[in-house]
Amino acid sequence: MLGDYELFKKDFLKLSGLDLSFYKERQMKRRINSFISRKGHSTYKSFFNSLTLDKKLYDEFINYLTINVSEFFRNPTQWDVLEREILPYLFNYSSTLKVWSAACSTGEEPYSLVMLLSKFLDLNKIKVLATDVDTSAIDKAKLGLYSEKSLTNLPKDFISKYFKKINNSFKISEEIKNCVQFEHHNLLKDRYPLNCDLIVCRNVLIYFTEDAKDIVYKNFNHSLSEYGILFVGSTEQIIMSQKYKLEPVKTFFYKRVKKDSEI
Repeated sequence: MLGDYELFKKDFLKLSGLDLSFYKERQMKRRINSFISRKGHSTYKSFFNSLTLDKKLYDEFINYLTINVSEFFRNPTQWDVLEREILPYLFNYSSTLKVWSAACSTGEEPYSLVMLLSKFLDLNKIKVLATDVDTSAIDKAKLGLYSEKSLTNLPKDFISKYFKKINNSFKISEEIKNCVQFEHHNLLKDRYPLNCDLIVCRNVLIYFTEDAKDIVYKNFNHSLSEYGILFVGSTEQIIMSQKYKLEPVKTFFYKRVKKDSEI
């Protein structure tokens, strides 16, 4: 018998700052129970005690909870829309863009953004803010070492130009890495950056409750610049986006509804 899940959530919030109440409970509880069982624990209490004593176990659990599954140019047709329609639209308003890759996981997404932006700008003019709640994922992103499978959708010219093969892995070049600033950030707790021209947050909110999504989408609206665009994942179309003062410009792309004072 695992015990009191509500107590575990409260204790874990104090320990980590992650509020498990904002994640879909049945799905998250099933994942946690599976992890606890694999680690040889039968109760939430004994598992939590181990988390407080074992940094390696704690980091592994955080990484497991945040579901770090990513790849370069995931859902390529959406990146085509970003290149052909969204970025030219944004460059109409600014010669440089403030770009935020939220919940960036192990770095494939922000590095993809840099490579795509390199078609429009010199690398020394590109800076992408990349954030995630999982510090171990950020460490992997900073290392920049990836499997061949994660490069499946990456244009071949980018691979030859910006990657070096090391045994069975591919290491991304320093010139691309230097364009990304990685920071720890909790979407459900921390302050959001302001005046972002492009926010990319994909395949993350599907795990959140409706209350959590409500918080995040309202914050994204506040975080966007006057003409800014929010790019979401292929299973994350925003139902009733007007509720968050967002309106679709293309499938999976939303812009902030202008306030009366801006019209």
